[in-house]
Amino acid sequence: QVQLVESGGGLVQDGGSLRLSCAASGRTLNSYRLAWFRQAPGKERGFVAGLNWFGGLIDYTDSVKGRFTISNDNAKNSVILEMNSLTPEDTGVYYCAAGRRHSTTSNGYDYWGQGIQVTVSS
Repeated sequence: QVQLVESGGGLVQDGGSLRLSCAASGRTLNSYRLAWFRQAPGKERGFVAGLNWFGGLIDYTDSVKGRFTISNDNAKNSVILEMNSLTPEDTGVYYCAAGRRHSTTSNGYDYWGQGIQVTVSS
């Protein structure tokens, strides 16, 4: 009932910036929590950032605090992840997810985008 499509990934040099967008469709997001996860090569999928579509409750994983910003664009029904000061440790496939609970684990989310590659070179 919720479709999520990520865009904005690519390759960037160490210290650079990228802006990821997740366009949502299918139903209203007013009661949902939206989050970004990422999966680096050889590692498990991990939480990056999340917010409630309505009401805030913004969370970040410690490694991205001060560098990444999550926000929503109500007019475009999208969630944005602005990433600054990127390092090779940020490399991975980034996924947009939607669920009904305040969670930082994958099993707390019911809907997922297809994922988009972010590569940070040294």
